Amino acid sequence: MKHFLLAAFALLALAGCATEYIITTTDGQMLTTADKPELDEDTGMIEFEDSEGRKQQIPQANVKQMLER
Repeated sequence: MKHFLLAAFALLALAGCATEYIITTTDGQMLTTADKPELDEDTGMIEFEDSEGRKQQIPQANVKQMLER
């Protein structure tokens, strides 16, 4: 029973580590990410995983604001 509780606590702790971000684009779109967006220096694109788990990219020039949720 102790091991089960420890495992359940560990899973909850890991689930709490994921932080959503909201990206606002210059044309007014609001995109929700599943994790922290990262800049690909080679291409100038912001890369992120959307709320449905798909990898997405948008040009850095199209990003107006990124907020941690």
